[in-house]
Amino acid sequence: MNIKITKKTAANRLDKFLAGASKLWSNQPPSRSQIQKMIEKNIIKVNGSPAASHYNLKPGDVVNIQKKLLKENQAEKKEAEKSAPGRQPEIIAETAEFMVINKPAGLAAHGTAERSLADWLIAKYPKSKTVGDDPTRPGIVHRLDKDVSGLMVIAKTQAAFDSLKKQFQSRTITKEYTALVHGRIQKDAGTINFPIKRSRDGYKMAALPFTVKGEPANDGRSAITEFKIINRFINYTLLKIKIKTGRTHQIRVHLAAYDRPVVGDNLYGTAKTKKQNNKLGLSRVFLIADRLCFNDLLGNRQDYRLDLPEELKNILSAIK
Repeated sequence: MNIKITKKTAANRLDKFLAGASKLWSNQPPSRSQIQKMIEKNIIKVNGSPAASHYNLKPGDVVNIQKKLLKENQAEKKEAEKSAPGRQPEIIAETAEFMVINKPAGLAAHGTAERSLADWLIAKYPKSKTVGDDPTRPGIVHRLDKDVSGLMVIAKTQAAFDSLKKQFQSRTITKEYTALVHGRIQKDAGTINFPIKRSRDGYKMAALPFTVKGEPANDGRSAITEFKIINRFINYTLLKIKIKTGRTHQIRVHLAAYDRPVVGDNLYGTAKTKKQNNKLGLSRVFLIADRLCFNDLLGNRQDYRLDLPEELKNILSAIK
């Protein structure tokens, strides 16, 4: 299959153009990450030659999609999904303007080669691709880390998306979490406000000091995490957490910088806590977004809460 690029479709990144061209795909459109994988495997080329995902298309370019290899790639994906089936989101509430879901741990919000929440939304609500700023993230206003579970609100109309986006930007949405961390915290409440930036590794974040060599540091983005103690155990502390900002991995990064990594978090944990995580046998991060409050389009305050899932309750029983 060949697609000729016109002046109208030029000046787009190759992967972004294909992710937004829903008419090209007979069944469920692949995610942007899936398209990037196909470009890496040379299933998708430009002018008959291998290309990079970030290649900027020019008028007259021809995008080549090898149907045979595409079918083989789709078959491999289906087999992978059979051997490791993805969990399904639970719909907590649904109106004409929004949907509140409980995203399970193990399901990425978007941008993954595996089946994601965005894929689920597109399959369940095909019209959702027109909602939001990016068709590969239909109606998704915020996200949760793959190995974290909890409440998310999904916009079903553009008006709802714009309203929710504005509420997140103005920090009028309430987001609360429950987390179990390694070690004991003595004080009953506290605030962690280290600035955060992407680390040199690229795939993780880093908390930064406020001063460098005695001078104020101007690096990183502001981030505020508040916590209160729910319960103390011998070697662990259960926290209720409220975030004022929504930086990538914010809670996990802040608690690691506070020397209290979240249980189950091997990305930001220490060698010691990783060993403890293995002993507990928890295959996810002990972090759940269990309260979410926002205003609907009529200005009514919506308030949703979740209980701890059984797998996390079992961990609490095991450490008592």
